Amino acid sequence: MWAIVVLAVVLICFGGVLLFGAPYLPTLKPQIKAALDLADLKAGDHLLELGCGDGRVLLAAAKRGLRVTGYELNPWLALLAWLRTRRYRRQVKVVWGNFWRAGWPEAQAIFTFLLPKYMSKLDKKVIQYGRKPVKLVSFAFEIPGRRPAKVKDGVFLYLYKPGGSKVTLT
Repeated sequence: MWAIVVLAVVLICFGGVLLFGAPYLPTLKPQIKAALDLADLKAGDHLLELGCGDGRVLLAAAKRGLRVTGYELNPWLALLAWLRTRRYRRQVKVVWGNFWRAGWPEAQAIFTFLLPKYMSKLDKKVIQYGRKPVKLVSFAFEIPGRRPAKVKDGVFLYLYKPGGSKVTLT
């Protein structure tokens, strides 16, 4: 009986996230490097990761001196990310929750590895995000109808620049 309960909990934790984002697939080292290079942030800048999984990107960003906030819906992965990044606890914050419903902290860049069906929704959310320029770095999936500013190793960079009440994409 316990095995069935444990299996059900694991399936809910890992499969339930499909209703809001993407399944857990770890971002590979070359794409993490490409994403952080494209974001081109300076030490002390803030990176927001939407769906931080096991914390690989959070850890790599912290090692570069960045402040990082990662959202993760799966409680097991959020715990793993938190444990992996404890050494950098002054720089890294792991939030267990749904990033679609959360108020995002101000950041200079956003990293994500979402499914294509969520990219248009993300684009709209980023447009409404803030009054300062922000970079969106997406691994594997493009925003429909948008041209990325740069592409490197399967990672796409989008630039959002507010102009009065309107955001322009460059």
